[in-house]
Amino acid sequence: MLSKIPATLPHTPLLSAIDQGRLLRELDEEELLRLGEEMRAFLLYTVGQSGGHFGAGLGVVELTIALHTIYNTPHDRIVWDVGHQTYPHKILTGRMQQMHSIRQAGGLSGFPKRSESDYDTFGVGHSSTSISAAMGMALAAQQQGIQRKVVAVIGDGAITGGMAIEALAHAGHVRPNMLCILNDNQMSIGHNTGGLATYFAKLWASKTYIAMREGSKKMLKRIRPAWDLAKRAEEHMKGMVAPGTLFEELGWHYIGPLDGHDLPQLLQTLENMKDLEGPQFLHIRTMKGKGFAPAEADPVGYHAINKIEAVPKGPQPSLAAPSPSPKKLKYQDVFGRWLCDLAEKDQRLVGITPAMCEGSGMVEFAGRFPERYYDVAIAEQHAVTLAAGMACDGLKPVVAIYSTFLQRGYDQLVHDVAIQNLDVTFAIDRAGLVGQDGPTHHGAFDLSFMRCIPNMVIGAPSDENECRQMLYTAYDYPGPAAIRYPRGKGPGAVIAHEMTAMEIGKAITVREGRQVAILAFGTVLAAALQAGETLDATVVDMRWVKPLDEELILALAANCELLVTVEDNAVAGGAGSGVHELLARHHIDTPCLHLGLPDSFIEHASQEEQMALLGLDGEGIARSVRERLAAGDLVGQGLKQSAVPVMG
Repeated sequence: MLSKIPATLPHTPLLSAIDQGRLLRELDEEELLRLGEEMRAFLLYTVGQSGGHFGAGLGVVELTIALHTIYNTPHDRIVWDVGHQTYPHKILTGRMQQMHSIRQAGGLSGFPKRSESDYDTFGVGHSSTSISAAMGMALAAQQQGIQRKVVAVIGDGAITGGMAIEALAHAGHVRPNMLCILNDNQMSIGHNTGGLATYFAKLWASKTYIAMREGSKKMLKRIRPAWDLAKRAEEHMKGMVAPGTLFEELGWHYIGPLDGHDLPQLLQTLENMKDLEGPQFLHIRTMKGKGFAPAEADPVGYHAINKIEAVPKGPQPSLAAPSPSPKKLKYQDVFGRWLCDLAEKDQRLVGITPAMCEGSGMVEFAGRFPERYYDVAIAEQHAVTLAAGMACDGLKPVVAIYSTFLQRGYDQLVHDVAIQNLDVTFAIDRAGLVGQDGPTHHGAFDLSFMRCIPNMVIGAPSDENECRQMLYTAYDYPGPAAIRYPRGKGPGAVIAHEMTAMEIGKAITVREGRQVAILAFGTVLAAALQAGETLDATVVDMRWVKPLDEELILALAANCELLVTVEDNAVAGGAGSGVHELLARHHIDTPCLHLGLPDSFIEHASQEEQMALLGLDGEGIARSVRERLAAGDLVGQGLKQSAVPVMG
């Protein structure tokens, strides 16, 4: 049992040999057990160097070793759900020496990625996709006459998603040859059922039982009443000691639960199940953070960690008189405070989240108002329609959801909320670029896909106080309203405790300049102001994406040579598109420059690196404006002649 993250590279002779080409399948059982110990130490060390997810990975060390030992990967397919649990998989599949680069610019992805390795059979970021994808691969192999085993590994949280349930039901009907492994780390599925369940799990996975079961099926199916009786008896026996009846009813052959850290048992069970026909379901129980004492004690807190920074040597600077600086809060914490403050005042408020309590800042609300808190598990569609139903009958629901996850509830947003013009507030976290989690988690499209929906009000605050006041404004508005804010901390604005409704659709000019007007949507305002100082441009905090401040935009367009929009959303269909549509309606031909996310997926890096790469930092905005002015097709020449030379 490790109690701290290693500061130096641990000794891993077996693991290093495998990465250098030695086949995993050449190791005996004792060596495989030692391999697991080495992998845990190496995983902790590398994540300490780079930061990232590791709690889930520690829990699947034995499973990962067993899968790659029993199955002929990558010819046989292993499909992992989400990606938090795939670090051991990456280590065992030729990427050990690159693990220090995980989630860094130019390094390994924190998730399975098809272009990164042949062993990564399916790219993934959202949960609950593995069973559908694995089923597709199994059916593809069947149609092409390829002898291939297919395994889906899904966590107990991910299996709560509607897509996973749909895939389970479909597979039970089509009956592809595949195995689904439920990694139950006791975070969302019931408690252990004891030694009797383990005994029966071993029995049901044994070759003797399977042979008897299959033989009995062939014989008893000829005598229908006897077969029905035998089938019911088996189901009742399983139902008494294991949670497998549901899966059996869906058409899967269920085995479990097994101890997911008992490597010899896993090896034997997988070997026994490998050649079975039809959909097979193996339920294993694991411990998130296994082998690392702090993570075992706090699996939520140690789901992921930041890079461990070295303590500098030598005398430290005096802390006697620190310079005052504004306290910067994470936007999710600004939301959490607002939610609790408003819940105290309004009994109608209810909070809904699809399994993102901690990430959305709802922990305090869940503890203080448990009867008004609804975690619907990984079921974004249900979350949105649940809110719609509540709004129909007098409650005021607030849906806390990540931008990238709201994509899954888009149909419900349109049909169940907007068409009926229901009073639902959406607090959209992780809008814009999210950094190291990469393209699967960027909130790149929410402005585009919401802006086209009638009845929607959309706000984009530029700092913490605007976020609080906009959330209150959206809640006060008697219809569907969404406030989107980014991952991470704000600039340190003073947050007013009093909540005051803002004028919807009203922007504010934060800097007066000449000839160029920069319209900033959301937290890109700070970079826009930096560019505005360099260019002596007018800068506007737009605040609202829908409705726009049309009066101000038209006035600026009539008095400037170039109108610039800046947003951390896709340019296609985003806030800038809304500005251009407004000018077109009024037959105004003022030149426009729209800055935002390009028509491509942005790879993982830090948020700062991503913004600089895309030219959305202050220097990049100024550079883009100068280049546009230098094109020579604008009304005047004054700024172009006086501008500082283009950088880089």
